[in-house]
Amino acid sequence: MFVRTCHLAGVKKQTPTRSNIVVPKQILNLIPLHLIGRHARETGVDAKARTFSVTSHLASMLFAQLSHAIGLNDVCDWLRLKSPVLARFGVTPPSRNTLSHANKERDALFTERLFWSVLEHLQTACPSFAAGRKGRGLLRRFKVKIHAVDSTVIQLVANCMDWAKHCNRKAAAKMHLRLDLHSFLPSFAVVDTAAHHDNRRAHEVCAGVGKGEIVVFDKAYVDFEHLDDLDARGVQWVTRAKDNMKYRTVKNLAMNRGNTIKDQIVTVKRGDAKMRVRRVEARVEVDGEMRVMVFITNNFLWSPTSVCDLYRRRWDIEVFFKQVKQSLKLSNFLGHSANAVRWQVYTALLVYVLLRFLAHLSDWGHSFTRLFAVSRSVLWERIDLLGHLKSYGTASGRFTVQGNLAQAWLPGLRVPLL
Repeated sequence: MFVRTCHLAGVKKQTPTRSNIVVPKQILNLIPLHLIGRHARETGVDAKARTFSVTSHLASMLFAQLSHAIGLNDVCDWLRLKSPVLARFGVTPPSRNTLSHANKERDALFTERLFWSVLEHLQTACPSFAAGRKGRGLLRRFKVKIHAVDSTVIQLVANCMDWAKHCNRKAAAKMHLRLDLHSFLPSFAVVDTAAHHDNRRAHEVCAGVGKGEIVVFDKAYVDFEHLDDLDARGVQWVTRAKDNMKYRTVKNLAMNRGNTIKDQIVTVKRGDAKMRVRRVEARVEVDGEMRVMVFITNNFLWSPTSVCDLYRRRWDIEVFFKQVKQSLKLSNFLGHSANAVRWQVYTALLVYVLLRFLAHLSDWGHSFTRLFAVSRSVLWERIDLLGHLKSYGTASGRFTVQGNLAQAWLPGLRVPLL
């Protein structure tokens, strides 16, 4: 990839080079074809592909994410208009019924396996992409992998999606996710209905955490049988204590006062047995205010400040959810079945990883929201996307979008309260 330099009125400006293929094909090229074929055979989706190939189906769903299409008609009409371009790289534009039927009948396990395979492929091809931000910020004193575990609710239409109803008038899916806080990439994800409590998924979400690694999660995932299992596997964990947690103090540890109120070793009941944990009560700044929070951990050597700092980094997973839900298409679903919803969720995660990989290669210095907007703005251009992102990456400074999309596009805009 080369970047052409032009001079205008004494100002040096970088402009990206032209490309022989459009931007969607450049993004699709990041996915090895042999992975698509292998998982299509394993899951049986290739047997259901006649005139509408698995590659065309995947390309259509990736386009729906990149274009932020508002429905099936929008996706199919847009792709039909671009059919001469798509035909050059073997993608067949679907009709509305064809795409709807494919999302319902082709097993979403294909996209799930493809997502994890592509993520592993990109991390292997570029080790620095997998390494992430080790040694920076609050995590600089921890040399092991740190995971954050949480879930996010995806609102659905109750009168169309009976499988997802969890009360009379509400329907929702829930995505449980384990995020590597160094690389800011998912390590595990599962999509389920919102009817079940988070702690029922705790064992599954944390199954891949290795010995010596650290996992941080909210009190919704607190299950002392699960915490004892993590301790037996050599996994270090930090979470918040539930308000009604019953415990017995064994020892008060010495501490430097600061914001720490109590640092104790306590025992809690785990069924018929007792479990020894560390309880840290401290004042923590939240939204500009100091609040008292109680944390529990199985590590008795960290300072109370380290325990608080680790839990503070758990909020990074909330930033991840905000990035994905604000930028990608996780509303206005293209199908009502559970299978169609999983297709859309895993293609959204796949687009996230592919764009993050391009951002890594181009040393992108802005927010993910702007990365998505820039990629979308040149969607059907014959332009070198990586070079285009590098030209934006030369801007000084790094920025993070904390507000909603309206505030992101118009900084300083005050949205009236409804």
